[in-house]
Amino acid sequence: MLMLCWIILFAMITGNFGQYLGIPYLFLDPEYLNKVNFTSFFILGISLAAFTVAFHITGYIADGHRFSFVGALSRPFTKFALNNSIIPLLFLTLYIFYILSFQLDNQYTSGSQLFWNLAGLLCGFFLMTLLFFIYFWLTNKDIFRYVVCRIDEKIKQNMQVTRASAMKKLDIARKRQVRVDHYLDYDFRIKKVDDTGFYDRNTIIQVFDQNHLNLVIIQLFIVGLVLVLGLFKDYPTFQLPAAASATIFLTIFVIISGAFSYWFGGWSATTAIVIFLILNYLAGKDFFSKRYEAFGLDYQTQPAPYSNESIKLLHDSSALEADRQETLKMLENWRKKFPAEEKPKMVFLCASGGGKRAALWTLNALQVADSITNGRLTEKSIMISGASGGLIGASFFRELKLRAKLGEPINPYAAKHRTSLSTDNLNPLIFSLLANDLFVGFSKFEYAGNYYLRDRGYTFEEQLDVITEGLMDKPVTAYREAEQQALVPMIVLSPTIINDGRKLYISAQRVSYLNSTIISFPDYELSKLGGVDYQLLFKNQGAEHLRLLSALRMSATFPYITPNTTLPTEPGIQIMDAGISDNFGISDAVRFLYAFKDWIAENTSGIIVLSIRDSPKLGQIAERKSQTILDAFSQPISTVYNNFENFQDIGNDTYIGFANTWFSGPIERIDLQYQVESYAPILSQMDSLRQNNARASLSWRLTTREKYGIVENINSPANVAELQKLKKLLE
Repeated sequence: MLMLCWIILFAMITGNFGQYLGIPYLFLDPEYLNKVNFTSFFILGISLAAFTVAFHITGYIADGHRFSFVGALSRPFTKFALNNSIIPLLFLTLYIFYILSFQLDNQYTSGSQLFWNLAGLLCGFFLMTLLFFIYFWLTNKDIFRYVVCRIDEKIKQNMQVTRASAMKKLDIARKRQVRVDHYLDYDFRIKKVDDTGFYDRNTIIQVFDQNHLNLVIIQLFIVGLVLVLGLFKDYPTFQLPAAASATIFLTIFVIISGAFSYWFGGWSATTAIVIFLILNYLAGKDFFSKRYEAFGLDYQTQPAPYSNESIKLLHDSSALEADRQETLKMLENWRKKFPAEEKPKMVFLCASGGGKRAALWTLNALQVADSITNGRLTEKSIMISGASGGLIGASFFRELKLRAKLGEPINPYAAKHRTSLSTDNLNPLIFSLLANDLFVGFSKFEYAGNYYLRDRGYTFEEQLDVITEGLMDKPVTAYREAEQQALVPMIVLSPTIINDGRKLYISAQRVSYLNSTIISFPDYELSKLGGVDYQLLFKNQGAEHLRLLSALRMSATFPYITPNTTLPTEPGIQIMDAGISDNFGISDAVRFLYAFKDWIAENTSGIIVLSIRDSPKLGQIAERKSQTILDAFSQPISTVYNNFENFQDIGNDTYIGFANTWFSGPIERIDLQYQVESYAPILSQMDSLRQNNARASLSWRLTTREKYGIVENINSPANVAELQKLKKLLE
C-alpha cells in the first residue's frame, strides 16, 4: 500500500498519470494566490515532507520488527528513517529534474525565478523534515519512558491485546529477520550491525509505546492541520496548491494504513474489508448522503412531482405554443434591428465544453470574431448553446457586451478579461474536496431568502464569480428583458438529468418549444420528451431566483471535482454535465430552428451555425497498437469513452443534414477549432510530457504555456480562413 502511493506520485510528476486532466502540471507548476513562486513551492515542499515522514512512521510500525538491531540503537526511528530514504530521495531528485525541464520549456521562467522556485521546494521539504525529526530526537531520550507513563498511561492500559500482539510479532521476528550487515549512521558512515541486547523486554515495550505515541501525535497534527485549514477554506490565503492538497490526502491515507497495521496486525486487510462493507451499507441507506443544492431554488416547500406523466402535462401543446409566441416577440425585436429591405443572416453560437480550456478558447474566439465583424456577430446572433466551460466563456462575453451596450466603461475585447477568466480556480476546489465536507453542516449563507450550506458547489461558484470579475452573480431571469429586446442573444443551458437522460433546459425565457418535434407524432403514446423546461418544472420552487452561477455549475459538473446537484423534485433528480448529451450545443440549435423554421426562413437570408470547439472535429486517426491484457479487458469501455465526441459529431451532422430537408433557407457552418497540430512548433523528442500533452489539459487550471497556446490558436491558418468566411457572410 505504501509503494502504491509512491507509484502514484512518480506517475503524476512524470506525466504517466492524469495527463489528459493536467494533473502533472499541478506538481510541476503549482500556484498559490494565483502565482507560481517561492511560496507555492514552499507549501508543496512541506506537504511532501509530511508524506515522507508518514511513510517512515508507517514503515517503522509495520516492518521495524524485521530489523531487530534497530531496537538496540539510540534513537532507532531516526536511524531507520535515514536508511529508509532511498525512495523519497529518488523521488525528490526526479521531481526536481522534471520541474527544471518543465519550467524552462513551458513557462518562460527566468533563471533567478527558477532558482527561487526550487529553493522554496527544498526549504519547505527540509524545514518540515527537520521539525519532525527534532520532535523524534527529543522523544527518543531516556526520560521518554517517564513521559509515556504520564501521557500514554490510559492508552497503554487499554492496549494489552495489541501489546501482546506486538510481543508475539517480535518473537516471530526472531525467525523471520531480514538480514542486514551494515547500516548508515548520522555521520553518513557505514557501520556494522550489532543486535546485542535487542530482545530486552523493557526496551521492546518502551520502543513500542514510543511508536504509538509518536503515531498518535503525528496523526493529530496532520488531521488537525486539515481541519483548521478547512475552517478558513473561503479565505484565499488558506487555499493550498492543488498538488499539496492531493499530497495531504495521500499522507492521511498512509497514516490510516499504518494505523490499521498497528492496531490489527495480520487482520488489517480483513478488518479494512469489513469496515468498507459496513460503510458501503450505511451509504446505501443515505447515512452519509450530502445534498448539493442549486442556489435560489426553494428546498423547503413541496417538491415538484417528476414523472413521465407530470412532465407530459407540463409540456402539453398549449404550453409549447404559449412559450413559442413569447419567443416570437423576441424574434420580431431582433428583426427590427436591421433594415426592412435587408434580410440578415441569423447566427447560432455553439460553444463546446472542456473546462478552463474551453472557457478561455470560447471567450478568445468570440472576442476576435466579434471584433473583426465590427460587432455584427453578436448583433445577428439569436441563441447561444453548448456545455461546460464553453458556456462559461460565452456567458462572460455576453455580459461584457451587454454592459458595454448599456453605457458602462467596459471594453469587451480587452485582454484583461482573458487573463481574469484563465485564472486558476482549481486549488480551492481540490482542497474543498479534501476538507470542505467535514464542515458542511457548520456554515451557511443566505441567497434569495433561503439558506444553503457552504459546500463544494458554493466554493466552485465563488471562484467562478471571481474569475468573471463579479459581473454574473445574478439570477438567470435577470437577462429576460435584455433578451426580449434582442440586446444580446439568449442563452440556453442544458445540463443532463442523470435519472432519465433528459436535458434540463435553463434559460431566462421559457423554452418548452424545444420539444416541438414531439408534436409531429401526436398519436404516439410512448413519445419521450428530450428535455424539461426548468421554469415550468420549478414554478412553485422559486425558478425565478435560480442563480446564474448555479446554472453554469450544473452545466459544468466535472466528474469528481464538481458534485452533482440535487433539485427539489419527488423523486429527487440529480444533474450532471451538459456534455453528456451534447458537448457542442448543435442539437439545441437545431431544435430551436425547427420550432421557428417558417419565421426564420421568411425573415432571414439563412442561418450560420458557428461552432466554437475546443477539439478538432477531424482529428488524426490513431493507429491501433498491440494490446496488453489490461488494454483488451478495458477496450469495450475505453472505446466508447474515447469516441464520445465522435459519436456526438456524427449525430449533430445528421441533425443539420436533416434540417436541410425541412428548412427552406441556406445553412452555413463555421468551425473555430482549438487544434494544436495546426500551429504548434515541433516539440522536442526528449520532452515526452510536452509532446504527449501539447494540447491544453482538460482541467480548471491552465499553465502559462497553455494559456498562450489557446489564445494564439485563433491565428492558425484554418481558423483565419473560417474567420474570413464568417466576416464575408455577415457583411
